[in-house]
Amino acid sequence: MTDTQTVEVSTVDHSIAIITLQRPNKLNAFNSELRLHLLQAVERVNADDNIKVVVITGAGKGFSCGADLAEQHPAGQTAEDRINLEYKPVLLAITHAQKPYIAAVNGPAAGIGCALALACDLVLMAPQSYLFLAFSAIGLLPDGGISLQLSRQLGAKRAYEVMALGEKLKARECVALGLANAVYGEEGRESSSAKAITPSLDGVLVYAQRLLKRAPLSLRYTKQVMRETVGKSLGEVIAIEAKFQSIAGESEDFTEGKAAFLEKRAPVWKGR
Repeated sequence: MTDTQTVEVSTVDHSIAIITLQRPNKLNAFNSELRLHLLQAVERVNADDNIKVVVITGAGKGFSCGADLAEQHPAGQTAEDRINLEYKPVLLAITHAQKPYIAAVNGPAAGIGCALALACDLVLMAPQSYLFLAFSAIGLLPDGGISLQLSRQLGAKRAYEVMALGEKLKARECVALGLANAVYGEEGRESSSAKAITPSLDGVLVYAQRLLKRAPLSLRYTKQVMRETVGKSLGEVIAIEAKFQSIAGESEDFTEGKAAFLEKRAPVWKGR
């Protein structure tokens, strides 16, 4: 897969895409180029049927420190414009993707970098990494959907406390709070380009391989059901689940899954 100056896209076994933010000297801070290139990368892997799982990570010693505060913006462009036109499309492209996204948080994930991590379906964090909401320290407020993500997981009072006080949530605390799934890369390795200790992605790839063993349609529809049932009543949730269960139950993958189970062998998924 092709790369750009600020984003690198690589594949593992032709089925796992790794999208790497490539501004390590700026802690992968978002400027206009990175915003555009990340969206292009996400759209490209979303359209590739060979890709079943996507990993997003950062080059160097950080995932992303958020927006590049030194960036000069076009005259007349407001923060509202940038959020709605340059950040929202990529966050929604991840959320609405038909394949699972894993955030491999290899260092600080601050501001919009935190929003990017939380937009992913699964979050794996390196031991030294943390989520950081420093908005109130510079006179801003959380954006990129962070307020919704934290309120859902932590409850309104704890979420407000984290955002108001600008807490650093370390990896293990994030796992305990349900903001992350696991800690990966206990053993660091030397990154010659960034001159920093960065964790190996081996553990993340092992995790991704576990997802590859599951039926693609099951992963796709489970993600869609979770998205569509937010705020719904129990009866509405059951009805939405029933609709997608009917679709999955008529798929070739369900036929294969039943046969593989009865024959005590590994299934061969087709994604249809």
